[in-house]
Amino acid sequence: MSLLFGIIVGFSLGLTGGGGSIFAVPLLVYGLAAPVHQAVVISLAAVGCTALAGALLHWRSGAAELHTGLIFGLAGILGAPWGAWLSGRLPGDFILGGCAVLMLLIAYRLWRRASQNPAETQVVRASLIEPDDAGPACRRNPEGGLHLTSRCALVLALSGVVTGVLSGLFGVGGGFLIVPALLSIAALPIRRAVATSLVVIAIISAAGVVSHLLAGQSLDKAITAWFVLGGLAGMGLGILLSRRLAGPLLQKLFAGMMVAVAVYMLLRNF
Repeated sequence: MSLLFGIIVGFSLGLTGGGGSIFAVPLLVYGLAAPVHQAVVISLAAVGCTALAGALLHWRSGAAELHTGLIFGLAGILGAPWGAWLSGRLPGDFILGGCAVLMLLIAYRLWRRASQNPAETQVVRASLIEPDDAGPACRRNPEGGLHLTSRCALVLALSGVVTGVLSGLFGVGGGFLIVPALLSIAALPIRRAVATSLVVIAIISAAGVVSHLLAGQSLDKAITAWFVLGGLAGMGLGILLSRRLAGPLLQKLFAGMMVAVAVYMLLRNF
């Protein structure tokens, strides 16, 4: 079951660049009966390892923009310990309820984008950030490289800190924030944003795991290992099929799956 659930999460992660990692905690809690706080740590470890493998694949092909991902990810390291600290002080039901609400918000945004802007669904992506009408905070030079100004660095860093907090709290990769932030702030093309988001997820997830372990949480190595193995297989498949499968219908199906899981979580807990 750990292997199967890892494949599901890895496939979603490869397809969306991060949005699918939100399925990890409910699968671990309801499918494997893992305690909530332990499921958060396992999720971060498995999603982080899977994202790292995907990031290396994209980096070798030149799709990921490493320096932009490092700025975002290093800022996320500051937020992840705060999220882990908060997670350890909240009851498991509250964490699951918050995760379910987050899933409903993401599902709503997915469905809305697929209905209003079907041309943007070439890559399945969840977003909690609206595009900035004033234009991106970061600019590009004529060669396409990032022109790093103080405003650009500050906005990227703040986005990274917020993502780190949510990642440490709920055990998610944070792609639903990272991808749209890279699009609207760093002015990256969609496929480079998805590739770069995996670099950020790997960094922030590692910080989250370390923070939880230092806080006294345990990590089930056997479940994590099988979950990572399945995640790697699913990630490769998701990356290969991302261009062929993406579209308005798939994005709506993905949103529907999120709603179903979120409603189940709310009913089970409340």
